[in-house]
Amino acid sequence: MFLHNRINRKELKERLKHDNIQRKTLSFYRYVRLKDIQELRNKLYKDLYTLGALGRVYLATEGINAQMSIPEENYNDFVTYLNTFKEFFQIPIKQGIEDNGKSFFKLTIKVRDKIVADGIDDPSFDVTNVGNHLSAQEFNDAMELPGTIVVDMRNHYESEIGHFENAICPDVDTFREELPMVVEMLKGKENQKILMYCTGGIRCEKASAYMKHKGFIDVNQLHGGIIDYARQVNENKLTNKFKGKNFVFDERVGEKISNETISHCHQCGAPCDTHTNCANLDCHLLFIQCESCKKKMKSCCSEACIAIIELPPEELKEYRKSQRKQEDLSIYKSRLRPSLAIKNKKNDL
Repeated sequence: MFLHNRINRKELKERLKHDNIQRKTLSFYRYVRLKDIQELRNKLYKDLYTLGALGRVYLATEGINAQMSIPEENYNDFVTYLNTFKEFFQIPIKQGIEDNGKSFFKLTIKVRDKIVADGIDDPSFDVTNVGNHLSAQEFNDAMELPGTIVVDMRNHYESEIGHFENAICPDVDTFREELPMVVEMLKGKENQKILMYCTGGIRCEKASAYMKHKGFIDVNQLHGGIIDYARQVNENKLTNKFKGKNFVFDERVGEKISNETISHCHQCGAPCDTHTNCANLDCHLLFIQCESCKKKMKSCCSEACIAIIELPPEELKEYRKSQRKQEDLSIYKSRLRPSLAIKNKKNDL
């Protein structure tokens, strides 16, 4: 069998749309020393493909990071399979909250330098020396203590649609930018209680260790991230201190954690927390767009992009060639500043 997908994206999405198999969306990670990674990658692909798994798996010498969907009928076999690896034995698995089973349309397994790109080049840094893991109730209680600092370890486009009360939400594009920024922002507060959180816990696992490495004493992280926080809140009837939606990196884009909408459409300013990618594939800008603007703007971020997608096929092909030759696509690369990108493209008309 081929150890990678060979079917085009459009066909795969159409298959998933009409697929009636009940699926579970889940995520898991573990920092663990892995060897023979390419061989492991090929074995995982073959076996997970047989189990009907879809999603993304990243492997590195430092561990595994996975977001997947599994047919419900194969879920127990999937867990049993993971437990056959000593490195993944009883690995904590988090399940999605708003789950329609349409979260992924293909299986991708990639070998990377790190499972979370961090920009750290310090041989003395110990990623296993992590902060205290807090349950949802413990996290809630800690937020109430005087002097506690809550830090969102996600990117701006994630925290824009949802975050914890009074959290510091750094204005960054990437995790590697955020690590040194947070250290600088909290300089002089090394003895205060620090609470960190992210989507599923993997970024905080590394971030809490980095904060301790930089001299912070009382470093804590939300165990299982926002995903497991929502589960604990629902199951145990706890107070929900998260406001808005949790951004997730799959076809669903987000999960509602509370009923509040704290963000706005980047085009008309109406309350909205739905992300979309511009329909102009050479742009593909990630931005917040309400249903009204989606219809009016044909799922595009600007009039310039509407004009591009309406070009006849041959003209569109030539346009793309010319743009790539001129390397004139830099304006389309920001996911953090969609409002600025949209404004710039309007000025180009």
